[in-house]
Amino acid sequence: MSNGVDLYRQFLTLHQNQLQTSVVPEHLWPTLFKKLVEGVFDAGSTFSLMQVEEEEETSWKVVVISEEGVNCGDSEQIYLVDHAWTFRPEDARLQLQQYPGLLERMANLFDLSTEDIEKDDLIDQVMDAKWKFASTYSVGSAATIEERMPVWYLMDEFGSRIQHSDDFNFRLVPFMYIPEGCAYSLLFPVKDVKHQEEITRDFLEGPEAQDKLTRLALLNIWNHIDLTEFSDWKQTEPEVEFFASSRSNETLPDEHFEAKELPKDRKIKVYAEYVFIGPNLTHERFEMVESPEEADIVWYTWHYKQFKEFSEETPQKRINQFPFEHVLTIKDLLCIVCRRMRKNDENEPKWLPTTFNMKTELDKFVSYFQSRQDKGLDNHWIVKPWNLARALDTHVSKSLPHILKQVITGPKIVQKYLHDPVCFERPEIGQVKFDIRYIIMLRSTKPLKVYAYNRFWLRFANQKFELKDLDVYEKHFTVMNYSESSHLEQMFCHDFIKKFEEQYPAFKWDKIELDIFSMLKEVFQGACQLAPPSGIAHSPQSRSMYAVDLMLKWNPDHTEMIPQMLEVNWGPDCKRACDYYPEYFNDVFSTLYLDEPQNSTLL
Repeated sequence: MSNGVDLYRQFLTLHQNQLQTSVVPEHLWPTLFKKLVEGVFDAGSTFSLMQVEEEEETSWKVVVISEEGVNCGDSEQIYLVDHAWTFRPEDARLQLQQYPGLLERMANLFDLSTEDIEKDDLIDQVMDAKWKFASTYSVGSAATIEERMPVWYLMDEFGSRIQHSDDFNFRLVPFMYIPEGCAYSLLFPVKDVKHQEEITRDFLEGPEAQDKLTRLALLNIWNHIDLTEFSDWKQTEPEVEFFASSRSNETLPDEHFEAKELPKDRKIKVYAEYVFIGPNLTHERFEMVESPEEADIVWYTWHYKQFKEFSEETPQKRINQFPFEHVLTIKDLLCIVCRRMRKNDENEPKWLPTTFNMKTELDKFVSYFQSRQDKGLDNHWIVKPWNLARALDTHVSKSLPHILKQVITGPKIVQKYLHDPVCFERPEIGQVKFDIRYIIMLRSTKPLKVYAYNRFWLRFANQKFELKDLDVYEKHFTVMNYSESSHLEQMFCHDFIKKFEEQYPAFKWDKIELDIFSMLKEVFQGACQLAPPSGIAHSPQSRSMYAVDLMLKWNPDHTEMIPQMLEVNWGPDCKRACDYYPEYFNDVFSTLYLDEPQNSTLL
């Protein structure tokens, strides 16, 4: 007896927080423990699947077959539901290719016809249909950020066929059984249910689905709900409170503050936490020091916030960041500041892909998606987290259910995918996507003084571009330097320009770069247009360096290449810059701190 009590205590030690977070009633915990230990899957003794034929469609429901019904106060009424398929999005297609039994099971689960259909076509159908059924969890205790990315799963035929209702009588929540390292779902009642009555659950339990319009938008995962009449997709500037919520405890220097000049009678002392600055800053006007206290310039790798105190206590120093520069570097804020530069009746400037915040503008996005669908316009989109880099948890899709499911896994933007990008011919592959990275140096905001480094960096996809296989990373993404298995194609910018102009003789790079520089200037004008927290603050001690990633797209008749703003990164990785150009940090520091631009263009 005591051994059983000890085992139950151990179970609670491992799982109590998980059970409480999922709001599993405590009176069900002992039964859950027993069923987990003994491997009891007994839902079939209480429930039954029923197939319903309606005209040409087949639907399913789950009903109670127990004569006495289900009492939600009964401590025995919790059931284990097995998972039929667990996947990460980048692995799903390969799993379906390698395991024919999995493909067949999923096709049957989704009621897809398998007659007279090629395997690859069936895989495409399953890849699309799975998002209506998929749920997700993440392992918060995982060691790496990659391992903490969402894990998706589909429940077995029983769990997947429990239908939705706003007036639900059961809940179904994921549960990780730690001793086995195995995930299940837990089914339990929240109301009494009678014999032969259907059991239902709420597909949209999370806090993100409580707003009425947001809930209607998300229900499009399962059934079409027309939002083109409910919601106007035109976008407006959020209130200042929206920006204030993104960064707290950031102070500003007094508006009349003037920084002391950097020394001219000795070398300027630099303290840099970024490891590549020390070995590469060889300019005669600078020297490296070991502590921020003795430095004239501090170059941190973390976000500094106390600019008022910095100006009062060390008016002679400089720092490598601006107050509230996150309006550029956080993806959902970037698209807002860029939209300030739109002209006439545009929803955004022509260099900004249409972008929606999936937390605050989800109904607008669905309305816009449905409007484009009704007009037969291209509807490929890319879903990106606000707060992650390296294309982690990023999805390309033309499936509304797929896109909407990403709301569950954290804050996202959804941005029009460049379905007609300007591509680059790689002889051994064909036309591939590429993006361009410019280093931008901000010297002041009042007046705006911002430079672009004259050398840029290229990143290439490794597979020929096609609007298919949207989950294939090396076809639709260009960041290859974080995977040991991916080939990283590298090229100097001058070599790229020569080959680019050979491939597109009607287009001169000088003209394209002028358009890029014009776009970049407008980005910073938009970011500095409003006072903090809605824009970058004036700070005489601040200088900053950013990496801006962009692509080129075609206009409809392929007579113009239009630069497209993708993202802005603070504190970019400059190892490749130093490898290519040993004078790189000499140029950056000369431009930012000496006001002597080197290899840089004033925008």
